[in-house]
Amino acid sequence: MIILGVDPGSRTTGYAFLEKRDDDSIRVLEYGTVSAKARDDFPDRLVKIVSGLEELVDHYKPQALSMEGVFSAKNVHSSLVLGHIRGAILVMCRRRGMEFFEYSPRSVKLAVTGDGGASKEKVALLVRSRLGMKQADDVKLDATDALAIACTHLFPQNELMRKTPSRKTSKKKADQWKDLILKMGGKLPE
Repeated sequence: MIILGVDPGSRTTGYAFLEKRDDDSIRVLEYGTVSAKARDDFPDRLVKIVSGLEELVDHYKPQALSMEGVFSAKNVHSSLVLGHIRGAILVMCRRRGMEFFEYSPRSVKLAVTGDGGASKEKVALLVRSRLGMKQADDVKLDATDALAIACTHLFPQNELMRKTPSRKTSKKKADQWKDLILKMGGKLPE
């Protein structure tokens, strides 16, 4: 199975093609970025990014698209622009019969690093290590984010995602709930 991981962006979009073999090993076929010039009009940037991805998709013929989900952008305009990029990529992939999977930025970070608030640099380091890749300084973070998004889909039942809280953590949360109930004037069950 070949999967395309995408980290969408209006100027630079990261992509990664990973192949899951019959023995459950994962091979990196290609990863990188498709970029458009910031000074170009948005529709032209959109065409450049989608056209670049189309060539790659037609070459590798992935069965599925794994893309970073919607998150709260800093402003409405940024959210709309990102929505246009995501929509165009999704249409391109669906026209080629690919399945679609979406993962929140937090779940990707958690799956790859065990920390939902990890930095992009930590994600890059750990995803490349997990895939047995050499570490390089010249790789764009958009590309390693795309690797992480694809890995999140391909690593079945990731141990980090299934990890249950310890008794200490559960007790702490229970105590926090009790404190909140009492502060709000409620009564605890006897």
